Amino acid sequence: MSLAHFIAHRIHFISDKKEGKNVAKPAVRIATIGIALGLAIMLVAIAVVTGFKNEVSRKVFGFGSHIQITALTNNKTYELPPISVSDSTIQLLQGINNVAYAQPYAIKPAILKTNNHFQGVVLKGVDSSYNWDFFASNLKEGTLPVINDSTASNQVIVSKQTANDLQLNVGDKLLTYFIQNNVRVRQFTISGIYETGLTDFDKLFIIGDLQQIRLLNGWSQQEVSGIEIAVHDINLLEETGYAIFQHTSYTYGEGHDNPYYTRTALELQPQIFNWLALLDMNMIVILALMMAVAGFTMISGLLILILEKTNMIGTLKALGANNWTIRKVFLYQATFLIGKGMLWGNVIGLFICLAQHYGKIIHLDPSIYFVDTVPIEITVWAWLALNIGVALITLCMMLLPSHIIAKISPAKAIKFD
Repeated sequence: MSLAHFIAHRIHFISDKKEGKNVAKPAVRIATIGIALGLAIMLVAIAVVTGFKNEVSRKVFGFGSHIQITALTNNKTYELPPISVSDSTIQLLQGINNVAYAQPYAIKPAILKTNNHFQGVVLKGVDSSYNWDFFASNLKEGTLPVINDSTASNQVIVSKQTANDLQLNVGDKLLTYFIQNNVRVRQFTISGIYETGLTDFDKLFIIGDLQQIRLLNGWSQQEVSGIEIAVHDINLLEETGYAIFQHTSYTYGEGHDNPYYTRTALELQPQIFNWLALLDMNMIVILALMMAVAGFTMISGLLILILEKTNMIGTLKALGANNWTIRKVFLYQATFLIGKGMLWGNVIGLFICLAQHYGKIIHLDPSIYFVDTVPIEITVWAWLALNIGVALITLCMMLLPSHIIAKISPAKAIKFD
């Protein structure tokens, strides 16, 4: 143990109980509390922003996957021209690096009508290869539709919002009107009711059999509205989208003039993802403010501690200690205080995060925030990065007040009271 570390240890851990010798203690406590609260708030802010972004993103991806391939068209409606998709096309897409799976789908606008209500929706048709994980996790009542490729199923799932608006229940028959050259009617059976909290999407989509849309449109067994593609690593979404574009940009499909058009979810839903991107800036502002408050609180505490120990500084200088050795005494002292503050900050921050994650204490309006409770999500790496960043930045800030030691004269310091 070095001399500087020994002295700092004595100052911090062995309290001087004599009256009048503890002037710095309140300031030191305030500095420690400042570090603790600052770290706790930063930890909660990162967990909330990360959780919120990931939860909303997962829901958007659940409705339309990460990447979509459709026909290249100026049509901005949900009545898309078909593309031809063969098994070899699906195999080609699934062979691209980072692609988890590819699945065909079709969409068609419709009107739901009951005795007293009606509502415009979009029927999304899927086949037997469809990945139901997202809707299975958000299914509130009933079961998922049973879909096979041999016969057209009349089972659909609707959102809880649609069910409430139209006063529908599981097992009810649902008249659905499709406006084409003439009005065509299909009767579906509600097999289940889902709720994602993504209100705009919930009230828009009902999910059923792809074969129903093929029959309505007179499409062949290879014609669909598009292909949904999921990726393994969302961080490589843009690169994967570009790789798919390179593989399919000149693909037309048998009997079709429109080439494939590849877009990522970021391009399909820019308003949502641009809004989520703004959260990163909000989080950076919060982190910067809390870091500044915690840092300046520590600077104030260390300055008061240096002033209280002016006599000791003068004595050490008179005994031959250089400025850097004495500065290290107070830097060690600051390290002890920062460590104590960070320990309590982590305890408080993680407790709040765990309480919200498991207790769902704070609730939100899903029609505004897309989630019904404040989501919490933080990785070990983010937690480590935050702690290391706070420790390094606050220690660097402590170098500033320690410069005052070089200006203290031994003769004057020993007389200082």
